[in-house]
Amino acid sequence: MESPKVFLVGPMGSGKSTVARTLAGLLGWSWLDLDSRIQRKADQTIPEIFNEEGEVGFRDREEQVLEEVAAQEQALVVATGGGVVLRPANRLRMRQAGRMVYLWADVDTLLKRVAGDANRPLLQVADPRAKLAALQEAREPLYQEADRIENTAEAPPETVAARLAEWVRNQFPEAGTSGSGSQE
Repeated sequence: MESPKVFLVGPMGSGKSTVARTLAGLLGWSWLDLDSRIQRKADQTIPEIFNEEGEVGFRDREEQVLEEVAAQEQALVVATGGGVVLRPANRLRMRQAGRMVYLWADVDTLLKRVAGDANRPLLQVADPRAKLAALQEAREPLYQEADRIENTAEAPPETVAARLAEWVRNQFPEAGTSGSGSQE
């Protein structure tokens, strides 16, 4: 594995983007946010994509962008979207390209972190807590396929990233530092 990747998976609000940025800095790797990449390529926001193409259209775009990212020839920390695990092809691609880390947090913590965020189309419902709990329950077995699980409800992002950095260095001892720790 010449260009290792670490894919952070988990529900919205679990801290994937924050931990990705911090972890990449500690490793000296680059990082990217998959949802941001999808939006740039589509020249649309995620809610706009959902409005025009539905969730299936968004998931198609997500799968295509994940494939491109997994093939990049550089060590990367990737903050994925919460639903990336829904497609078996995505889970297989992440496992083949690197390691998956599940960032776990309880539903109340997640809700506190994402409350009122209009860029979360799946939460634009009458009872966001119930929707978030249902999503978490449905996706939990898929998240559990990760190589490592980190609880982000009980530790600050810096602590989670520091633990992960040590683990990643053991997983990829040959990788060293190959980036600037910047978002690409």
